[in-house]
Amino acid sequence: MNNRTDLAHIVVKATESGHAAPLSALLGPIRAQDWVALDLAVRGQWSLPTAGWARAGELAPNGAALAAALCHRDGHIRQAAPGAAALLPLVAIRCADWVAPVRNQARELLRGALPQAAPEVLAAVTAVALRTAQRQHGGFAHDLLVAAAREPGAADALLACEDKAARRLGHRIAVEQERFSPTRLAEITATDGDVVVQDLCADAALAAAARAGEYGGILGPLLGARQSRVRASGVTALNRTGDTVRAAAFLTDRSGVVRACARWVQRQHGIDPVPQYRTACASADVSPGAVAGLGECGTRADAALLRPLLAHPRPGVRARAVAALRALGADDAERLLPLLDDPSGAVVREVSTTLTPSADRLPEAWLRERLTADRPDRVRKAAFRLLSAHRSMARLRCFLDLLDDPHPTLRAAARTSLARWAPADAAAGYRALADEDRARLDAQLDSAAATIGERKVTVLHWYLQASR
Repeated sequence: MNNRTDLAHIVVKATESGHAAPLSALLGPIRAQDWVALDLAVRGQWSLPTAGWARAGELAPNGAALAAALCHRDGHIRQAAPGAAALLPLVAIRCADWVAPVRNQARELLRGALPQAAPEVLAAVTAVALRTAQRQHGGFAHDLLVAAAREPGAADALLACEDKAARRLGHRIAVEQERFSPTRLAEITATDGDVVVQDLCADAALAAAARAGEYGGILGPLLGARQSRVRASGVTALNRTGDTVRAAAFLTDRSGVVRACARWVQRQHGIDPVPQYRTACASADVSPGAVAGLGECGTRADAALLRPLLAHPRPGVRARAVAALRALGADDAERLLPLLDDPSGAVVREVSTTLTPSADRLPEAWLRERLTADRPDRVRKAAFRLLSAHRSMARLRCFLDLLDDPHPTLRAAARTSLARWAPADAAAGYRALADEDRARLDAQLDSAAATIGERKVTVLHWYLQASR
């Protein structure tokens, strides 16, 4: 459940109706955040059951009634709720209660219940305690449950827990207790989707391998991982083994951080990676990673090797070639501008990024042609980006062109940009226009009144014609 008001509504209604079903049957799978949300939401309800059974020291008629009592805004009811050990996640929350008697009683209940709690229950309660640990009195439950989680059965349950914080704690405990072999740690690093667990297990695997002086069991999983950060840790470990041949295979990796690690390993052993990149870029089966790598460590002289790749049949190679030329400071607007019509969105984005700093030197009319509605979205967005970095009058004409454009993103961007348009050279740029261009711009401004209002048009006219 995501709506904490719904959680509270179900609990209160079940309490009033005497529904005998367990709380889990009413609410479905209850996550740690659901317990915390339930506590806040029940207390926020306008009308809550009186819970006379709690004041009388009787057992709760059902699980919902007990939950409502443990979350009640009346501290006397929270304190008087007997049988609270049946809902340990809420007891863990009460351990941080702002009322000292409630807090102390909950702590005694939790301390007495933990030794008999099943590992799965302990994992669920730990997940809740981790979420309330930052509260003013949240340290008690956190410390108690972390200590209990170090028991073997509890640690296994934490490793299988769906809660992210609980799983991280389980892996941290397993690493501290050296419960996993380096190979197993490497496998977890390569397959787990949580970056915190990845880093934790990768560091532990590398440290254990270093102590043993044996990296063979961990390199396979690390180097073959899908995540770039994991592959990077494996490539870095190759420096210890001196396997520069294996490291060379990652010079053209799709990830920049992995490529950088591979270059570092090569250089640590006196090998210059640049000639290898040049060879790879001259190959018929050049990869995007090779092109990117040459851009990262090559020189301006390598532009002659990169420029032919602007016409390569693979979009990834073309896009990387544009980025590499930009990185080397060898980009050429005359060569790159036609690529604004490239069928690949990645290429078009790289071209617009490269040309934006020099946009005011690009042909305005050519760019405005690419704003027309019959052009692909990727081309129109790139043209808008370049015109937005153009001279003041070119920017104004671009924004006016798109005020009523059918494309919602371009229309919104044009209107927002026009509202912020206030260049210092507006009047000078306006006066520099030819008479027919000024007349055309004035007519375009007047026609925009239906969209931006007469007042805004008047202000723009004044702004353009004011003496500077």
